[in-house]
Amino acid sequence: MLRLSMRIVFMGSPQFSVPSLEAISSHYEIIGVFTQPDRPAGRGRKLQASAVKTASLDLGIPVFQPKKIRQEDAVAQLVALSPDLIIVSAYGQILSQSILDIPRLGSVNVHASLLPNWRGAAPIQASILNGETVTGITIMLMDAGMDTGPILSQAELEIEAEETGGELASRLSLLGAELLLDTLPGYINGEIRPSPQEDDEATYAPMIQRSDGLLDFNKSADLLERQVRAYEPWPTSYLVWEGRRIVVRSAHSKPSDETEVGLVLKSNGHPAIVTTEGALVLDLIQPAGKKPMRGDAFLRGSPNFSGSRLA
Repeated sequence: MLRLSMRIVFMGSPQFSVPSLEAISSHYEIIGVFTQPDRPAGRGRKLQASAVKTASLDLGIPVFQPKKIRQEDAVAQLVALSPDLIIVSAYGQILSQSILDIPRLGSVNVHASLLPNWRGAAPIQASILNGETVTGITIMLMDAGMDTGPILSQAELEIEAEETGGELASRLSLLGAELLLDTLPGYINGEIRPSPQEDDEATYAPMIQRSDGLLDFNKSADLLERQVRAYEPWPTSYLVWEGRRIVVRSAHSKPSDETEVGLVLKSNGHPAIVTTEGALVLDLIQPAGKKPMRGDAFLRGSPNFSGSRLA
């Protein structure tokens, strides 16, 4: 396949970034990839490479893993590479304006929302959590703000009714790679002009913490159902019962006349927890240290869960 003469540095870390990396590498010269340092993972806490590092090594592309991209030695590495363009896709670090100014064509970002909607670190989860039916990809020219740079192109994607955050991320990653390839020639040739965002229409999706997954039954069951979907597979949603953490992998809402918030009822053999509006039925759960199991199976093994009250 034809590889165009263009020195590109790619920055990304999770699986979401891999389709864009692979698509660009088949058409352009990627002279280096910057990704997050290896992190301890799993029960053994062994160091694990990012998905982008693994893919880059398979493609034979040099990999750089600075702890902080703003460090003097990391900036020096970028300057020495002399890129024409930097492409960013879920890198996980904020780039200073001095870094963005290194390539002659600037720095382009693949963002998983229709900007200015859901600027920030967790746009995919935010779109599901807030009950939206359409999201998409924005290819933008980066500035020093948080996803505030001008837009080069956008493509919409419908959110499916029972889609999880992980499932939506997979589909958006493919759309992002496709749109990036479609956009770059026009941008490089000067045919695509960056369009400023409407800042007064912006919404924000801040970084998610693991503790954000705690289910608050003082919210509606519909909202909690969306939370379970949005936070699957990470950070996951969970409840605490008798000091044990129970992850909720799948759930649905149903109407309920019961008003005692946090009370655990039965619904077709599954646990159903009363909220301020409706009840949240636990379809698939994962007690700490165990494999996922159906809610009715858990209830058969822990019958006293029914009738208990969760904080």
